[in-house]
Amino acid sequence: MTTLERAREIAASIPDPELPALSIGELGIVRNVTATTRGVEVAITPTYNGCPAMGVIALAIEAALLEAGFESVHIRLVREPGWTSDWIGAEAREKLRAAGIAPPAPRAASPSAPTRIACPRCASTSTEELAPFGATACKSLWRCLTCREPFEHFKCH
Repeated sequence: MTTLERAREIAASIPDPELPALSIGELGIVRNVTATTRGVEVAITPTYNGCPAMGVIALAIEAALLEAGFESVHIRLVREPGWTSDWIGAEAREKLRAAGIAPPAPRAASPSAPTRIACPRCASTSTEELAPFGATACKSLWRCLTCREPFEHFKCH
């Protein structure tokens, strides 16, 4: 494993502070890792502009890489192109579901297409949105009309 591969693996393994079932690598937040003259630069993209977790994520990446022996770590925030929930892979979507969070569907071809959110507990699509924001701004609060359980949905971007 090369030094850059090791650095990327370390950075990508950091748990997301708002979605601890997933790492920031699984979410697609880690965009790139490059070598510098003394260490590494990690480019990260927020899941949405103004995400309050980015500061914590940057500190966690820096601490993990410094602890692993990298002399210098620079975190660079990359906003273009903007993050999309399409960067979350199938395995990570299943981890969200297992944690009781309805994963985002791939973005619809038409933004006006009706959205059917399946309950992560019973898979029913007989659900209703209760609030556009859940515990974090990247999730909304829903309720299943079949099993009557509330759940969060990770929004599509």
